[in-house]
Amino acid sequence: MTTVIFKREFCSFFATPVAYVFIFMFLMLSGVFTFYLGNFYERGQSDLQPFFNFLPWLYLFLVPAIAMKSWAEERKSGTIELLITLPISCWQAVLGKFFATWAILGLSLILTFPLWVTVNYLGQPDNGSILAAYIGSWLMAGAFLAIGNCMSALSKNQVVAFILTVVVCFAFVLSGTTMVLSSLKGYVPAIVLDTVASFSFLSHFEAISKGVLSLKDIMYFVLVIFIWLFACHILVEQKKAD
Repeated sequence: MTTVIFKREFCSFFATPVAYVFIFMFLMLSGVFTFYLGNFYERGQSDLQPFFNFLPWLYLFLVPAIAMKSWAEERKSGTIELLITLPISCWQAVLGKFFATWAILGLSLILTFPLWVTVNYLGQPDNGSILAAYIGSWLMAGAFLAIGNCMSALSKNQVVAFILTVVVCFAFVLSGTTMVLSSLKGYVPAIVLDTVASFSFLSHFEAISKGVLSLKDIMYFVLVIFIWLFACHILVEQKKAD
């Protein structure tokens, strides 16, 4: 039944302009960040670091925008009552919705292949590192999305779900930055600083974006996805009980 929900959700994105607008915005902003803000040509290096460096910030606003409708729209329209009365488990519904949107994010990443073609045309990049960075990008997108789905299940209002997702994701992105760690240094023990830093999307993605696919970083994103989807499952179960 997860496959059925997946197909339903995936097709619904393309039945409306949502998926097309999202993909267009993602590709357009990726190009702007990579070639203009990232100084792609001026750097004189054959890699895609300008693209991957801006990706977490791109996800910070675009992923909540596509995730906010996942459950909030169902709750507002009342179709969630119909969905949860179908002969499917809450886990199947949660996973079906998540994987459908994650597939859209994966498709968006695949469509950035002209960047990869360009860098290969201009030089001889380490394509293994670039492939690893793409895998890490998709995992990080899944982490953003899992948080977005949970926030969407929490509220009937899509705007509220969007804002909550941005705030929570922003905390995860900033937690390992020098600015945050410097402000806490001297007030909390070193072990607390290390714990705060370990939650950062940036620190885990930074290693992957350089071509290092370590099990620790992969498991971090997998664990974040599982925890937030589990929280989403609890919220949907609670709605079912009501």
